[in-house]
Amino acid sequence: MSGHGKPMVLNRRGVLRSGAAASVGLFAPAIARAAGSTIKIGYIGSLSGIRAAFGETESWTIEKIRAHLAAGLDHGGRHYDVELVIRDNQSDIARSATVAQELVLRERCNLVLVQDGAGAIAIGELADARGVPTISTMLPWQGWMFPRGGNPGQGFPYTFHFFAGSDTVLTNFVQMFDMLETNKKVGTLYLDNPAGQGLMHPEVGLPAALAAGGYQEITAGQFQEATNDFSAAIAQFRDAGTDILSGFMYPNHFIPFWNQAAQAGLTPKACAMAAAFLFPGPLAALGDTADGLATEVWWTPRFPFGSSITGQSAAELAAEWEAETGQQWTQPLGYGHALWEVGLAAIARSADPLDPEALRDAIAGLSTETVVGPVNFAQSPVKNVAITGLVGGQWRRLGGSHPYELQVVNNATMPAIPLDAEMVPLGGA
Repeated sequence: MSGHGKPMVLNRRGVLRSGAAASVGLFAPAIARAAGSTIKIGYIGSLSGIRAAFGETESWTIEKIRAHLAAGLDHGGRHYDVELVIRDNQSDIARSATVAQELVLRERCNLVLVQDGAGAIAIGELADARGVPTISTMLPWQGWMFPRGGNPGQGFPYTFHFFAGSDTVLTNFVQMFDMLETNKKVGTLYLDNPAGQGLMHPEVGLPAALAAGGYQEITAGQFQEATNDFSAAIAQFRDAGTDILSGFMYPNHFIPFWNQAAQAGLTPKACAMAAAFLFPGPLAALGDTADGLATEVWWTPRFPFGSSITGQSAAELAAEWEAETGQQWTQPLGYGHALWEVGLAAIARSADPLDPEALRDAIAGLSTETVVGPVNFAQSPVKNVAITGLVGGQWRRLGGSHPYELQVVNNATMPAIPLDAEMVPLGGA
């Protein structure tokens, strides 16, 4: 992107390791500093609390970005210092509202990046009212838009979001179920939160997707966040003879649910529970019973895309994380990095990064390549949303360097992603 807001055409490999938009020196260190100012970028993320697994890689990513921006930015012949204002919302909606007020009202950030769904919803109305451009991710776009009363044709004044849709998650679930021989009875259970409520919607959620695929839903309905006893739901599924389990829950719910299911003699052929086992960490608590658990896959090191900031491939980014932390890569590593890619690309495209209207317009017209793939607000069918892709995968014991590896088994919704394996029943070889 040029320093005057005119887009530059870049291919996926066109961004060099020296930094994004290297052709105009936007992210290169300044040699002679002109009179400038400070761009203040706020950040809200789930660095602790119930969604901490989603934020596990975030502090590492933030430090990489902080180092990258230490010398500031050059844009349109002017030098800008960059200040990052980082806030942990502790995975709590009330805390999210508090830190949102800090970033918007007290810190007066020019741009706010939001990694966490609770934070995105909490800051939305305030950011729109106060004219603060905001970009969020890691929540199906329907779960971001509809709880705020949004309309896909109208969008919002200053808030933007990029992620896949819950419809794509559900499509992958059904397509993976179709790969196995089952009795097509699906037991479902949903956490009572905005994402869970969206997935259980009778017309646009999992019930409709299952019905369209010829599956029978046996639902135990919603459960509260503090729940750790799932015996009633498990008995209902067992008595109905369900071959498949699905729905929405976090890892701290799924671990007791899965262990209680085994104790009760519930042995499904497939289980795809949104959000429950996106990450490898919780699988250790499940032992051999985790082999074959199916999940939505937002990102893996096998994605054939590169970073517009560092020039790293997806595989190189994951390898750097593993080498420096000694921990297995997780899906949010890609999206946490891409959040900064999109934010910095918007600044690069803006005629004036300190002018909220100019920055808002830059986001609205943005189409950029990231380590998770294309992020295109300019041509999106949903205003203020850049819809990204995802695929379906299974956790498999492969005897490699990690106890479980995430294998892509369905790429029908994103053919650019290579398949790793075929879908197998739970515990299958």
